[in-house]
Amino acid sequence: MTRTNPSLALLLALVTAGSPLSPASAKEPDTRQEKRYEDLASGKIDATVSRAMAAFDVPGMAVAIVKDGKLVFAKGYGVREAGKAPRVTPDTIFQIGSNTKAFTAAALAILVDEGKLTWDDKVIDHLPDFRMYDPYVTREFTIRDLLTHRSGLGPGAGDLMFVPATDISRTEIMRGLRHLRPVSSFRSQYHYDNLLYVVAGEVVASATGQSWENFIETRIMKPLGMTRCTASLGRVGDRANIASPHVVIDGAAKPIAAVNMDVIGPAGTINCSLADMAKWLMVQLGEGAAPGGPRLFSPERSAEMWTMNVVTPSSPALDGLLRTHFSGYGLGWDLSDSFGFKRVAHTGGVIGTVTSVAMIPELKLGVLVFTNQEAGAAMQAVNNQILDAYIGAPRRDWVDIASAYAAGKVAEADATEKDVAARLAAAAPPTLPLDAYAGTFRDPWRGDAVVRRDGDRLVLKISRTASLEATLQPYSGNIFVARWVDRSINADAFVGFEQGFDGTVRGMKLQAISPATDFSFDFQDLAFERI
Repeated sequence: MTRTNPSLALLLALVTAGSPLSPASAKEPDTRQEKRYEDLASGKIDATVSRAMAAFDVPGMAVAIVKDGKLVFAKGYGVREAGKAPRVTPDTIFQIGSNTKAFTAAALAILVDEGKLTWDDKVIDHLPDFRMYDPYVTREFTIRDLLTHRSGLGPGAGDLMFVPATDISRTEIMRGLRHLRPVSSFRSQYHYDNLLYVVAGEVVASATGQSWENFIETRIMKPLGMTRCTASLGRVGDRANIASPHVVIDGAAKPIAAVNMDVIGPAGTINCSLADMAKWLMVQLGEGAAPGGPRLFSPERSAEMWTMNVVTPSSPALDGLLRTHFSGYGLGWDLSDSFGFKRVAHTGGVIGTVTSVAMIPELKLGVLVFTNQEAGAAMQAVNNQILDAYIGAPRRDWVDIASAYAAGKVAEADATEKDVAARLAAAAPPTLPLDAYAGTFRDPWRGDAVVRRDGDRLVLKISRTASLEATLQPYSGNIFVARWVDRSINADAFVGFEQGFDGTVRGMKLQAISPATDFSFDFQDLAFERI
């Protein structure tokens, strides 16, 4: 959600696959790049986008290319909302999700340049109330650790404090961190997180005396003339040209209201147009300086943000397919190599919208793809078709590649759902009378949940949000299936009630059913006890 879906990350790997360039071809990219870009300019981008949108039911998309400090391509496709006429343009505003993280890293880089902090300052020296589950980790946690997904927490840990939209405050999110149990030792593994970027934003506020939102808008967006960008959805004034998010419900992409997650701003709430995000890419490719414009941060800080701090997971099979030599995470950026070129990239997603940023620094090349549907496969197909043209990769059809990959993931999810449906149809009554499961349950970081009896069924309602209400269907013994009433939430879950030695229900745990469930629905991190 501000999230990076595990399946989306794998697709990113798949669609950068291919044979490596020969040494000779790697030394002569310019002519090939220009020739291949002529192919793109003559209509190949339009054709690829059209096919990708059709293949994945995407109502609208926006694509931009930055090359050598100039915006050489910017175009909108399709409509801002399915069933309505207004078209997507380069000025249409999208929620960019986790592509916000690079802005937060840049904000801290500015403060490093100004001598107000260092990357390796202890977080507790700036935020004395900061706590992790382990006192040792709390004591040793640095600002660099906030940005590198190596905390020891599991993927998306604690995201249910803001997904779907809740009334939980930023202060409560900070306090919730101390209750989240690690799944690995500190700094030993990569697990993508959002909450620690919220803490990073609080460090910005502590060091400057102004909110993260104000700092981002006054120190980054305003100097670059990013007039159609704001730090959060709540700050978007003119919504006349804004993309509606869409989710697939009953097999078709349908518009939903934009989810306001302003509480986790530094992790993923920036809203921006394609044209203005191109200005941001020019600064990134200019090592902190806009072409002919202001310098935001020094080349030294740029190099630090693009230096790998933690290795990201891969597999021998994928490495062989990709010819990838390294994959890691810097400060707000994914880092890898592709056909001998360093690649700096990130994706972003909120419910109903996904965006992609990818750069090849050696070529002064940046590619932006924004969509108003959750189809990450469509976004990556377009992104990689363009990158192929510039780096001289073998000709591949990424829409076909993405379609085959997505079909496999859908088949896997469908098989799981069919198995669950069959078990539900044959399920015996639950172990205990329905009234025995009813009551109020509490999790130390997420708060309360209520299970109530409604006629011949149970209903689960998790507090602090309007969306997490579900009917509970008997599955096996004390295990039920939670079907969320809001079907735009593609995250049905198992609910397992736990009995004490006296036979009474003492607690409950949850687990996502489908392998396609976004990891921001971190049900597995909940441990409700009856109160």
